[in-house]
Amino acid sequence: MYPAYLEESIHLVEDTRVRRLIETLPRLDEEEKLDLLHQYHPDYISASMRKLQVGINKGDSAPRELADLLEGNSRVDPDRIDPSKPDYNVDVLVIGGGGAGASAALLAQEAGARVLVTTKLRLGDANTVGAQAGTQAADRPNDSPALHYLDTMGGGHFENIPELVEVLVRDAPSAVQWLEKLGVNWDKDPDGSMHELSGGGTSRRRLHSARDYTGLEEMRVLRDELRNRKISYLEFAPALELILDDRRQIAGAVLVNLETQELIVVRARAVILATGGIGRLHIQGFPTTNHYGATADGLVLAYRAGAELIFIDTMQYHPTGAVYPLQILGQLVTEKVRTLGAQLVNSNGEQFVMPLEPRDIVTAAIIRECRENQRGLRTPGGEVGVWLDSPMIDILRGEGTINRELPAMVRQFRRFNIDITKEPILVYPTLHYQNGGIKIDVNGATNVPGLFAAGECTGGVHGRNRLIGNSTLELFVFGRRAGRAAAQYAREVKRGSPTLDHVRRWQKELERSGLARERPLSPRLLPDYIRHTHGRTRLEI
Repeated sequence: MYPAYLEESIHLVEDTRVRRLIETLPRLDEEEKLDLLHQYHPDYISASMRKLQVGINKGDSAPRELADLLEGNSRVDPDRIDPSKPDYNVDVLVIGGGGAGASAALLAQEAGARVLVTTKLRLGDANTVGAQAGTQAADRPNDSPALHYLDTMGGGHFENIPELVEVLVRDAPSAVQWLEKLGVNWDKDPDGSMHELSGGGTSRRRLHSARDYTGLEEMRVLRDELRNRKISYLEFAPALELILDDRRQIAGAVLVNLETQELIVVRARAVILATGGIGRLHIQGFPTTNHYGATADGLVLAYRAGAELIFIDTMQYHPTGAVYPLQILGQLVTEKVRTLGAQLVNSNGEQFVMPLEPRDIVTAAIIRECRENQRGLRTPGGEVGVWLDSPMIDILRGEGTINRELPAMVRQFRRFNIDITKEPILVYPTLHYQNGGIKIDVNGATNVPGLFAAGECTGGVHGRNRLIGNSTLELFVFGRRAGRAAAQYAREVKRGSPTLDHVRRWQKELERSGLARERPLSPRLLPDYIRHTHGRTRLEI
């Protein structure tokens, strides 16, 4: 239930609804968008970035929180581990149990590989389950992969890697069909056709959804399929280090049992990193939509092994994260709310941005409205936000639309006596996605032989800004491709002797650069909200 002073602002929101029903805000032109981004988007705050001093991306800028981990020292002592004595010996090791990892494991097994999946938390504990809005795919008569391609390139400011975007949009319809065959219950219209919506930065309706539980539904099916096919998996066993061989090819990984602290050595002909995002680093102090384990592990492991990273200076701050109540600070308020007709309005009830501009533009507009224009609202906890006028949905689309299309949102706020069918939602940008990551080719291969990657830990698909519904799509397109490619690589590779010499070389590089004592141990593994020690407590191994 909102405090009385916020209720007064809600009355202003209600008073302007009739005018806003007929009010059409113009889209910003390119010059206006660039000016807005450079002034207000967090990616453009130069003081929050620094240049890497070691590694293959030396000289590139990254957020300080990420840069510290990329330059961190290993948690393992290479002189105390014998990588030639594995606990598991498989063809393909998949690190990560979300949508990308599960898709990769299924396709690798189909291609004949012996597969092991290892995951930091439980199988399926990933950002995938928090994806609410949907999955894009151009499968309507008035749409095409070419239009999807143009939308995606434009949303990424035309800095995306074109070959990756082409694969993304061409594979999209088959990925949606594959998921349906596995059991995903897509929303359908009465005639049996897909019920699809538009989204910010898109020119057609191509967003396939399962109410606002889309990622949860997709992960439900993938997790069940993985178990039904009896693919082996380890839970609560994150990777601490990759293993290379004397030919500098991938040869496996060192894992740790989080309960017992015992090390696990896995010998593998190929490794697929599907470790997800970095939201729990809380870049620039932003709250996050990300799950508890999203601490950039895959980027750290890949970088130390010599894999090139790309676009690591760009994050996606979702425009609408919950600001009130404090218990759900930063949690996602899906873009589907705006897709259905909700408008963003300030403390005076005025609409200040076209709600379906690309996400980075809407984020910058909200920050400007609160910081420069001083037309945000401050919560009792000290946070600031603007109104997302959710009741407009039922006004525009008919009573019952919110309950039908957004049941998760309705329940999330009802727990705190807020009825989003009658009251607006207080929102502010929240750290949502890592636009960049490990550089891959169209089959998920990195520049390190035998190392593949898929999903949010990769970069290049989205350029500098991701469109709605392309994140879950990326999981299945590149997860499947990486799984097939890794299985083929595993069949053909000539193996050398496994070694951790790359860790020794990394430690010497840190010593030469004077960073060995300054940087934290990495990967982070889990956030530490109590001590804030930045991972300096070394595992006793």
